[in-house]
Amino acid sequence: MGSLATSNNTDLFLDLVKARRTFYPLNKKLTIPTSRIETIVSEALQHVPSSFNSQSNRAVILFGAEHDKLWDITRDILKAIVPVEQWQSTADKMAMFKAGAGTILFFEDEVPIKELQKNWPAYADKFPTFAAHSTGMLQFAVWTALESEGLGANLQHYSPLIDARVAEEWKIPSTWQLTAQMVFGGRSVPDAGEKKFGPLEEKFKVFGA
Repeated sequence: MGSLATSNNTDLFLDLVKARRTFYPLNKKLTIPTSRIETIVSEALQHVPSSFNSQSNRAVILFGAEHDKLWDITRDILKAIVPVEQWQSTADKMAMFKAGAGTILFFEDEVPIKELQKNWPAYADKFPTFAAHSTGMLQFAVWTALESEGLGANLQHYSPLIDARVAEEWKIPSTWQLTAQMVFGGRSVPDAGEKKFGPLEEKFKVFGA
């Protein structure tokens, strides 16, 4: 009985992994309370693995007007550097992100990473990579959980352009390095379209089975 239950749980997990998609057109209609989103992010933050249990991941959730402010800031920064002839497509993209309900900011804290580098100098150059693996796992776990709740999400990377303004606006500690921005909200389209895959035999090998 226990083995069957385990198998069913694994299939459910894999179904959630397969169902996770990138949704760009979003709206401000949340399918769950903001408190539920806080729980999802905080639980994932606590339980996603990290190198030597260094727990270098950090996260900040921006809802409502705070979310809008982030994409206004990003728009203003980009407007100063994007050529005029390319600006409209960039402005449309910023408006699309702002149309969502919230953004999760993902960070890596340099303090535990540097501590590992000090304690294990032979692997010093590896620990930033290991931390990047951990934040990637956190982002995937949160993304999958949000979509399992009926929300849509997409992952953006506007660092380092926005880092200083973000740190100033939300009083982010100086040792926190911004890695990604996850926009989430209600789905403005019913599905994300067909997902295409390359041949599995070109990506997967098994030996000794």
